[in-house]
Amino acid sequence: QVVLVESGGGLAQAGGSLRLSCAASTRTLGIYAMAWFRQDPGKERDLVAALTRNDGHAYYADSVKGRFTISRDNANNTVHLQMNDLKPEDAAVYYCAVTSAILRTAMVAFDPSRYPYWGQGTQVTVAS
Repeated sequence: QVVLVESGGGLAQAGGSLRLSCAASTRTLGIYAMAWFRQDPGKERDLVAALTRNDGHAYYADSVKGRFTISRDNANNTVHLQMNDLKPEDAAVYYCAVTSAILRTAMVAFDPSRYPYWGQGTQVTVAS
């Protein structure tokens, strides 16, 4: 069982930045692949970014490429999502997720059902 707690959400202006963090209860974060998803009310939960456990390969949704960066700090059992140049359409509840699965392909990385552990979510609001 892995407990995840997100932080860092809030209100930002369009063009601004936020940094989300996700603290994991496990001390072996390195064995998990990490990801951030986001969800608007009434919509599906979509992948924002994922980071493999072995080679550190990152997957990004096309809508955030070049603006968002996912990173992990295994020593502190934390994963981050740096969000720059925020747009109003980035507003959503952001969820951290982990899986022991190997994210061999983008199809796997983008599939929420591959991730058994989820945080409670943190709200991101972007004012235009």
